[in-house]
Amino acid sequence: MNLHEYQGKELLNTFGVNIQRGIVAETVEDALEAAKELNEKTGTNWWVIKAQIHAGGRGKGGGVKLAKSLEEVKNIANDILGMQLITPQTSSEGKRVNQILIAEDVYYPGESDTSEFYMSVLLNRKTGRNMIMYSTEGGMDIELVAEKTPHLIFYEEIDPKVGLTAFQCRNIAFNLGLQGDAFKDMIQFVRALYKAYDNTDSSLFEINPVLKTSDNKILAVDSKVTLDNNALFRHKDFLNLRDEREEDPTEVEAGKYGLNFVKLDGNVGCMVNGAGLAMATMDIIKMAGGNPANFLDVGGTADAKRVEQAFRIILKDPEVKAILVNIFGGIVRCDRVAQGIVDAYNNIGHIKIPLIVRLQGTNAKEAKELIDNSGLKVESVILLQEAADKVSEVVN
Repeated sequence: MNLHEYQGKELLNTFGVNIQRGIVAETVEDALEAAKELNEKTGTNWWVIKAQIHAGGRGKGGGVKLAKSLEEVKNIANDILGMQLITPQTSSEGKRVNQILIAEDVYYPGESDTSEFYMSVLLNRKTGRNMIMYSTEGGMDIELVAEKTPHLIFYEEIDPKVGLTAFQCRNIAFNLGLQGDAFKDMIQFVRALYKAYDNTDSSLFEINPVLKTSDNKILAVDSKVTLDNNALFRHKDFLNLRDEREEDPTEVEAGKYGLNFVKLDGNVGCMVNGAGLAMATMDIIKMAGGNPANFLDVGGTADAKRVEQAFRIILKDPEVKAILVNIFGGIVRCDRVAQGIVDAYNNIGHIKIPLIVRLQGTNAKEAKELIDNSGLKVESVILLQEAADKVSEVVN
């Protein structure tokens, strides 16, 4: 689950990470009040206005601007709120900006002795250990840094038996070229950042940039936080941080029915049980000359109602030219899935696109009889190769 910048910063701050202070606003009036409140609390006379969407590169699309007066706060807030912000990480349609962050200016007008760093905490899947990745090249896309100047990217891998050590914190501060108070502050920053990542069961904490101010303070000026959905049962208070406006409406709807659904840009809809079989089915479709329109795992306890809802969700995509149902009946019974297919046909109305069905495993024979006796125009197959051949026939 992705968080907005302001949510990530608030979470970081609860663990002792120093942040650029700010107030979120959803209207121009709220933005002006936030700017005045920040002026009273921090003394800032300049404000940074940041669009809050789940995508990076906001500044490149005009979603991050500096206001040097309350009048500019008003004008910039009016321009950004409600805009369709297009960044390198959004689609061509962009994302609607529903809220903005009014943040204090921490670059201090007239002062130039500042430095920007990159820092992230994530899992190294090759070693199965958490690691801190950091660089002196803050404010840039880390992919470009890795491509052009890989020697400027450093890593600290954390042994799970020992945890983050004091030596590693000092090594990070040293590699970033810090001294004195900034060196000490960076050590505290790294400790607090890793504690926040570890205690929240997160998948990613990315701070770009981490700022060394002209008075040697270390601050998180931005934040990208991704929480692990599989660990949310341990952090139920995090559930209210979800912003469904930032997610695909179809994926949100699918989640309400217990369906694992991801929309893709293809022409063959998939309905499968089990993530591994779903990936294999998508490979089959690709090899047959088609393109998967979605990843859809109905789960091991799918019943007729859930199957019907899965059909409704797949059929919302106008690009879908055929549907391939590939179910292995281990926990789920094939006849339940077959009943769901029949119910979907009857309740949705005539499905005009070809439907290819492969049901193998528990009660597969009963399932085939149920579909064969239903009078529906369904292509029934047994082998995966047969499914591939049918898909090829349909899309070509």
